[in-house]
Amino acid sequence: MTVWLKILLLLILGGILSTLGDRLGTKVGKARLSIFKLRPKSTAVLITVFTGSIISAISFATMVIFDRDLRVGLFQLEDIREKIIESEKELKKLEKNLYAFRSGNVVISSGQTLVTKTIKLNKTNDIKKIIESILQQANFYAFNLVKTNQSEYRRILLVRKDDIEKLEKKIADNRSWVVRIKSAGNILRGENYVYAFPEVTLNKMITKKGEVIAIENISLLKSDSETISKKINLLMASTLAEVRRRGSLSSELKINANQINNLGKYLVSKKKGDFQIITRALDDSQSAEKVSVSLELKSLAKSILNKS
Repeated sequence: MTVWLKILLLLILGGILSTLGDRLGTKVGKARLSIFKLRPKSTAVLITVFTGSIISAISFATMVIFDRDLRVGLFQLEDIREKIIESEKELKKLEKNLYAFRSGNVVISSGQTLVTKTIKLNKTNDIKKIIESILQQANFYAFNLVKTNQSEYRRILLVRKDDIEKLEKKIADNRSWVVRIKSAGNILRGENYVYAFPEVTLNKMITKKGEVIAIENISLLKSDSETISKKINLLMASTLAEVRRRGSLSSELKINANQINNLGKYLVSKKKGDFQIITRALDDSQSAEKVSVSLELKSLAKSILNKS
């Protein structure tokens, strides 16, 4: 509804209600009615005042109903102010972090893992001591990143008490768990504290020794050195994606770089033939461990182990 339409509506409504109030006052005066033992003239004045109040109330209610901005201003203004203040604080914090990123002063990123430990408790273990040991290791790692030349070693890692209590309950059974302590925000060099939180994941068997993880087909007749390199990179990416899908917490694979180079050189020298490049697990691996893999080359007739 436009401003002029709102004003017109208010004028029309005010005119109608004023006319009704005037007629009501006139009728009360002519009838010489008395309310609360007042004289008829005083009663007429009281009726007129009451009618004026009703006119104001109805006009105000009408504007509130039809004017969304007025409703927001009356009933939500304080909440909006608080949200604006919070947004301004958050914006300043983001600007500070952005400046720090550009200046190269951020030494710990939000969500960065400070320590990873695989634990399996039994009845004789002291849960509190084990958790404290994990926190001390995370503190040592964080302090070495944050410290300046003048810093003396101290406890800078802060973790909420209720998060610690939840962690204790989670790992109290006899299953194997992976505990990671992560930074809750971006930390600049020289800051006094690092706020962190624990993340707990059930430990899993990710690979078994000798199992095939991923396969990539390649036709050498249609491939040059660049195509071969892309195929090998695609195979490594597929392998990492597969172990991550299974629950691996590692962000990289463990492989002999010479094996990759030798495989690439061998394929370039062959120039023809259809092959499968295979990644195979070298060891059993669990959630927190890097997965060790080797590469194999398989043709239709035979398998060729590509040794470093």
